[in-house]
Amino acid sequence: MWKQIVETTEFIHDRVQFAPEIGIVLGTGLGGLAKEIEIKHSLNYNDIPNFPISTVESHTGKLIFGVLGGKNVVAMQGRFHYYEGYSLEQVTFPIRVMKMLGIKKLFLSNASGGVNPDFEVGEIMILNDHINLFPDNPLTGKNIDELGPRFPDMSDVYDRKMIDMAKEIATEFEIKVSEGVYAGLTGPTLETPAEYRYIRIIGADTVGMSTIPEVIVARHMDIPCFAISIITDLGVEGKIKKVTVEDVIAVANRQEPKMTKIMKELISKI
Repeated sequence: MWKQIVETTEFIHDRVQFAPEIGIVLGTGLGGLAKEIEIKHSLNYNDIPNFPISTVESHTGKLIFGVLGGKNVVAMQGRFHYYEGYSLEQVTFPIRVMKMLGIKKLFLSNASGGVNPDFEVGEIMILNDHINLFPDNPLTGKNIDELGPRFPDMSDVYDRKMIDMAKEIATEFEIKVSEGVYAGLTGPTLETPAEYRYIRIIGADTVGMSTIPEVIVARHMDIPCFAISIITDLGVEGKIKKVTVEDVIAVANRQEPKMTKIMKELISKI
């Protein structure tokens, strides 16, 4: 793995003379933030050695280098998921490469299903903690000592300072945001009513199929993380409806400008 990380980093360095300080992972239906980036370079995933290839229709599959909010950024326009058949080591490989490219902070977005009865469809939730329900951990196996410790602390997974700044920005621009706990499952099925109840009982506010593996790897490497979720459907008794991926993308697209505003302003202020 370490040799692959070095090989991929050297490949990118040879083709892109650019030093990013912020890493960004764009989730389902949320790739529009890339339009706000002043793009300097871009690479297709299938041209990058050791990179997986995104198989989800709404994930473009490009690594973008450019300027956002006055900062040099590298953005994944499309992420990888466990349900695509990739191991969590493969899913999180790009985050390790981002670290080698020089990022100091990581921003992530996703679409998720709300289990908090106070939530509405379209709710924007800033993550302040998570519950890992994946059947594996991306740090399983031999530890890469060059990247981080064998037993990384997870008591402050999401950066409190960035959370507070984002909430101030949301207030300034009159954007309603919530704060809560995200539970991560494998997918690709959406949850049953009983599973939604279980997720709420164990302390989560929303559930999705991504984000947690990337955050675990980032924190292993001591990268501060900020993550934001758009609630695209509800897993609340009496409000559960049949949902398609098109429904999820439609809600994400509708709320994306608000999420983009928060992310862009926050990046400019840190």
